[in-house]
Amino acid sequence: MTTSVVGAPRRRAIKERALLAGNRLGVKLIPRLPNALKRLLSGGRAITIDGNTLDPSLQMMLAAQRALGVVSLVTAGDAAATRASNRDLTRTLDEPDIRVAGIRSVSIPGPAGVIPARHYRPAAGGAPAPLVVFYHGGGFVFGDLATHDAACRLICRDAGVHVLAIDYRLAPEHKAPAAVDDAYAAYRWAREHAGELGADPRRVAVAGDSAGGCLAAVVTQQARDAGDPLPSLQWLIYPVTEMGGNARSRTLLGDGFLLTKSDMDWFRDVYVDGSGLDVTDPRISPLLADDLSGLSPALVITGGFDPLRDEGEQYADKLRDAGVAVDHRRMGSMIHAFLNLNVLGGGVGRANAEMISALRAHLVHD
Repeated sequence: MTTSVVGAPRRRAIKERALLAGNRLGVKLIPRLPNALKRLLSGGRAITIDGNTLDPSLQMMLAAQRALGVVSLVTAGDAAATRASNRDLTRTLDEPDIRVAGIRSVSIPGPAGVIPARHYRPAAGGAPAPLVVFYHGGGFVFGDLATHDAACRLICRDAGVHVLAIDYRLAPEHKAPAAVDDAYAAYRWAREHAGELGADPRRVAVAGDSAGGCLAAVVTQQARDAGDPLPSLQWLIYPVTEMGGNARSRTLLGDGFLLTKSDMDWFRDVYVDGSGLDVTDPRISPLLADDLSGLSPALVITGGFDPLRDEGEQYADKLRDAGVAVDHRRMGSMIHAFLNLNVLGGGVGRANAEMISALRAHLVHD
């Protein structure tokens, strides 16, 4: 009995080291291989669901992870272990050659103390650029300024915008609505201090991926309800919009495409249980808000192989039905978290380039 208890963490550590080594090799190898060979090495056939065909680079990456026994974003049902493993994996996917004009730490007064943030400044020239307040993904449990550093540098450089990344409080140490409270406080601070950051105070957007997309949607609703200036745009990248939902894609795509249904259920429980809030509260599930009229224009991104696909598209439809201007783009060949996988190049790089170009079109050329 003692041997098995001691052995489990050791086996997990060995597996994680193998995965990290495999990732480092993969990010060098996968972009260089022809698509036909990627398919061959991933089982020999393309994967098509709902008329969408999985990107061959992503198919190869997923096959390699399955071979190593990695089928989930959550590690051993433990928040600390999940944070550590995802932080390590992110380092293997970093793109250090993405250069911006400047990066500096910022401290924002929050409802429970200082909210750490990071300001990415684009190349100077011309009028002040817009500011994007960015909330990272991670199921409200993991993720930080480091895990999304490459993504924020990419957005800053290619969209030509300032990015203010927010390190909001995480569960289980801080249950809902702590993340929402931090996100809204950071948005209000950004509106007041955009000029000091060198950005255009008239063009301040909110954005986020996954859980961060949920926060961006909720902040937009709260700004409207409080009578505060609305974000210039809400950029929702494969957002969570109904935390306890049962949209078809949650089951159809809930196993085998990085983010799993068991991951989502665990994130929900860790974030909401014991919070005093119901999972149907619009601060947790913005799709369930009674009124979506009068909100900011929305750029909504969904992935064809993402279990969050359908609820993201339902939110886009509900916004449009409420009279909100919506630009919805489904990246049919993409899985969840493709923003963080840009190093794979190919179709992943093109998908990121398309959505960042759309952001630029909505903000910079507005």
